[in-house]
Amino acid sequence: MSANNTKKIYFDNAATTPMDSRVLEAMLPFLKENYGNASSLHSFGMVAKDAIENCRQKMAGFLNVSSDELIFTSSGTESNNLALKGVAFANRGKGNHIIVSSIEHDCILNACKWLETQGFYVTYLPVDKYGSINVDVLKKYIGPKTLLVSVMHANNEIGTLQPLEEIGKVCREQNVYFHSDACQSFGKVPLDVRKMNLDLLTLNSHKIYGPKGVGVLFIKDGVKITPLLHGGGQEYGMRSSTENIAGIVGFVKAAELCLGDLENECKRLSALRDKLIKTILNNIENAYLNGHTTQRLPNNINIGIGGMEGETIRLLLLLDEEGIAVSAGSACSNNDKTASASHVLQAIGLNPFEARGSVRISLGRFSTEEEIDRFLEIFMSSIKKLNPIFR
Repeated sequence: MSANNTKKIYFDNAATTPMDSRVLEAMLPFLKENYGNASSLHSFGMVAKDAIENCRQKMAGFLNVSSDELIFTSSGTESNNLALKGVAFANRGKGNHIIVSSIEHDCILNACKWLETQGFYVTYLPVDKYGSINVDVLKKYIGPKTLLVSVMHANNEIGTLQPLEEIGKVCREQNVYFHSDACQSFGKVPLDVRKMNLDLLTLNSHKIYGPKGVGVLFIKDGVKITPLLHGGGQEYGMRSSTENIAGIVGFVKAAELCLGDLENECKRLSALRDKLIKTILNNIENAYLNGHTTQRLPNNINIGIGGMEGETIRLLLLLDEEGIAVSAGSACSNNDKTASASHVLQAIGLNPFEARGSVRISLGRFSTEEEIDRFLEIFMSSIKKLNPIFR
């Protein structure tokens, strides 16, 4: 059956999510009649300014923070860059050492590579075979010149959740700033900034059924940070640029919808995830799960199949022909023209060949049990069309 004759199945929600129609409805007034610049003093501008501040207060309530601790940005990438570079340069007099996990998103790792050219020293924390960091190892790396620890809440490829509360406690005891990229976990699992002792937190909109092009950075009151953008002084002087009013409204509406049904949706997705994992592992020879077996996102499945690593792209194309969208890893990493193996899968112990051979299946709000059943049927039949290296 071809993709033209059947309903498509989108199982790549870790890359981006479809916008919820309720989000679009909330945005439309700010794309049409309420189009003012929030820095303008007339009534059009005041409507826009009020919208931003109302959204800021709502988001602050969701995160258990103060509204003046939130900066709206253009993306998770911008928020992560502002967190790392901003803290590094503002606190250079204290030290020049930064610690990140070895499985961070490319925007964190590439920001660190750039900081290394500016005189900063970066420690890349190892992870175990499940992708989890060891808090005792972290303690050993923190020194008098350490400025910041950045560890993502949930990995975008393998879905492993990190013990943020334990990490935050260590950082607080050592008087070191703690940042986390929670773009993949926000709206899917509970997140409490105060409980986790976070000083900085990155979120974005398009992973929670909101619009692309908008994110947020929580900056705890008292954290010393230098802005990346200089201009009109918007966002408390931390992020100069005319605000994306419609995007911010959509982002906060998306967050409201996710958090309003978080517990039920987490249970529903976890059940679908576990059914998919169990069926694949029980029915496909040499199949294995990448990431933690229990401490993982409710919507993430990352599967490797021994002997099929060289056929991953062909498998994705066969699935696409049937109208099924999955991925071979991070969508952002696909911009790497070197076709290098996943740094995440290599960090958990896979060799470079194996690290090119995983399939990431990420479920979402609109995923159904019927779609799971159809996916499994087509996935199994597609595997049989491949040419394993070892028989």
